[in-house]
Amino acid sequence: MDGAATSSGPVDPAAASLPPELAEAARALFGDRIDLAAAYAELLATEGVLRGLIGPRETPRLWDRHLLNCAVMAERIPEGASVIDVGSGAGLPGLVLAIARPDLTVTLVEPLARRVSFLVEAVQQLGLTRTVRVFRGRADEAAAGSRDREPLSADIVTARAVAALDRLAAWCLPLTVPGGRLVALKGASAAEEMTEHAEAVLRLGGGEPELHRCGVGVIEPAATVIEVVRERVVNPRKPKKPKRSRGGRNRGGRNRDR
Repeated sequence: MDGAATSSGPVDPAAASLPPELAEAARALFGDRIDLAAAYAELLATEGVLRGLIGPRETPRLWDRHLLNCAVMAERIPEGASVIDVGSGAGLPGLVLAIARPDLTVTLVEPLARRVSFLVEAVQQLGLTRTVRVFRGRADEAAAGSRDREPLSADIVTARAVAALDRLAAWCLPLTVPGGRLVALKGASAAEEMTEHAEAVLRLGGGEPELHRCGVGVIEPAATVIEVVRERVVNPRKPKKPKRSRGGRNRGGRNRDR
């Protein structure tokens, strides 16, 4: 999806229209905010395609493959929770969750400028500035904070098509409050991924990964989600200080013997 080539022809906003066969599911997931979801779908089909965030061939499948597939994740998120969406890209799933669940406060974490620009504009155009903010940077930068900003953290950290579970846990668990959860939208190989990376997740402070099916009876197929509870706070290893020579000078420095 993200990083696809831009469209070479005119963009057709009608391509983002809600297919009649998906109308019932869309109403169930978005309720009275379905028009807002439709406005976001149009943004993806126009600016999203022009900026290379959505492939032109994806526009006919925006609702089933992207919006509805992300919206069902909301059933795994408690009322009034704070959410951080890592590697948000075009806003999937973060913006979709903010549209479907106005009770959530959502932070979209994205390092690339062109995606951040789209996200900022989308948040403004959709009127979501009270509940959604955009952070430009990597997940580790968001978790570390700086002199001018407190470290970010949230009850729920989401991700979609970002990385394998071990790397995802390394990036997302530090952003998750103790007792909070990483909720990652995954594909058909989710079960194998859980088995392969369970030990790595444990070392990073997470509990045993759990697999859930979201949207059963609403969308077909149901979405596959892996959840990990942050059970322990694991402090990152501090970088080793450079070794010093016997004379107290750094090896390789300008006072090195010639």
